[in-house]
Amino acid sequence: MFFLIAFFAWTWDAFDFFTVSLTVSDLATQFHKTNADITWGITLVLMFRSVGAITFGIASDRYGRKWPFVVNNLLFIVLELGTGFTQTYRQFLAVRALFGVAMGGLYGNVAATALEDAPEAARGILSGMMQQGYAFGYLLATVFARGLVDTTSHKWRPLFWFGACPPVLLIVWRLMLPETDAYIERVAMRAELDSVGKVFITEGKVALKKHWMLLIYMVLLMAGFNFMSHGSQDLYPTMLTNEYNFSANKVTVTQVVANLGAMLGGTTVGYASQIFGRRFCIVVMCIIGGALLYPYTYVSNTGVIAAAFFEQFCVQGAWGVIPIHLMELSPPAFRTFVVGTSYQLGNLVSSASATIEATIGQQFPLPPKVSGKKITPRYQYGKVICIFLGCVFAYNMLLTFLGPENRGRSMRVFDDDDIIDVKGHHHAVMEGNLEEVPTHSDARPKRAVELVEQA
Repeated sequence: MFFLIAFFAWTWDAFDFFTVSLTVSDLATQFHKTNADITWGITLVLMFRSVGAITFGIASDRYGRKWPFVVNNLLFIVLELGTGFTQTYRQFLAVRALFGVAMGGLYGNVAATALEDAPEAARGILSGMMQQGYAFGYLLATVFARGLVDTTSHKWRPLFWFGACPPVLLIVWRLMLPETDAYIERVAMRAELDSVGKVFITEGKVALKKHWMLLIYMVLLMAGFNFMSHGSQDLYPTMLTNEYNFSANKVTVTQVVANLGAMLGGTTVGYASQIFGRRFCIVVMCIIGGALLYPYTYVSNTGVIAAAFFEQFCVQGAWGVIPIHLMELSPPAFRTFVVGTSYQLGNLVSSASATIEATIGQQFPLPPKVSGKKITPRYQYGKVICIFLGCVFAYNMLLTFLGPENRGRSMRVFDDDDIIDVKGHHHAVMEGNLEEVPTHSDARPKRAVELVEQA
C-alpha cells in the first residue's frame, strides 16, 4: 500500500506538470501571448520546486510522511483548479509558481514512503517502478489532453479541472494508512533522548557536519541526471518536426513508444541494480545510451522509433536506480529532505537544457522550409543533441564511478551510526536515572526499542 500510494501520487504529480506542456498553444491564444511567454509557466515550476523540496522535506522528516503528503495534495487540488480559472497571464504565472512549490515537495516524501519500509530484496525493482510513474503520468496527460482539450466550450480548462480530482482520492487513501515503521522508530528514539524538536535540530547539525560533501555530490549527480533526461527529451520533438519533417502524429507515436521504453527500462534496470549494484547498472546504461546516440539523432525515417525506445530505455533505466540509490546514501534522519532537495536542485541546474541545445543549434543552419509564403528556419538539432548528450553521459559515468554506494543499507533507526554522535549532545533518562549516554558503537537506545515494540 505504501508503494502504490507513492507511485500514483508521483504519477499524478507528473500529470499535473505536463498539463501546461500539452496546452501551450491554447494558453497562448487565451492570454494573447507567444508560446515562449507561456513556457515561463513551466520554467517557474522548475525554479520553485526546490523551495517545495526544502519546505516539505523538513516537515516530512520532522512531523512524519502522512500529513505533509496530505497538505501537498490539498495544494495540488487548489492550484490545479486555480489554473483552470485564471483569467490573465499574470494570474497564470502566479498560480504555476505556487504549483512548483507543491510539486517539489512531493518527490522526497513518496520516495521515503515507498522504499524505507520495503524488504531489501525488493528495493531495486520498486525503485525503478516508482520512478517511472513520471513517464506513466506523461502518457496519461497525453491521453486525457486528447479527450478534454477543445472538446467543450471551455477549451483547455477541463484538463486542469480534471487534474484536481484524483488527489482527493489520494488524500483519503493516505489517511487510511499509518506512518512508516522507519519514522515511528525515529520518533521513539528522539523521544527517549530529549524533546523531539531538540533532537531533530541536533540530527540536522550532525548530518551537515558529517555528510556535507556527500550532499554536494548528490546535487552534482542529480544535475547530471536531469541534464540527461531533459537533454534527451525536451528538444527531441522539435528535432523530429524541424529537421526531419515528421508529422504531428509521427511525433506522438515516437514519444509514446519512447515512454514505453522508459517504463520498461526503469523497472528492469532497477531490479538488476539489486543484483549487480547501483553504480554498475548506471555506468552500463550510460555506455549503451552513448552508443545509441547516433541512430537516436541521425536516423531521419520512422526507424528512429526503435532508437527512441532503446535510448529512453537506457536513460530511464539509469534513472530507475536513483530513488533507492539516493535513499541509501542519505543521512537517515533527513531522507525526505536530502532526496527531494538534491533531486530538485539538480532539476533547477538543468532547467536550461532545451535553451542551451536550441541556442547552439542555431549555429548549424539547414536550408529553410518553404510553404507558400511561409519560410521556416531549420537547424541541425540532431547534431547538437548528440554532442550534448555524449558529454552528459560521460559526466554521469565518471561521477557515478567515482562516487559512493550503500546497496543493502539498513533503513532502521537502530542501525544509524549518526545516532551515536547525536547522543553525544544529549543526556537520556534511562529507567528514571539521569546519566551521560555512552558514545561507543554498542550504545543503542534501549528504551526506544521498547517504545517501538509497544507501538
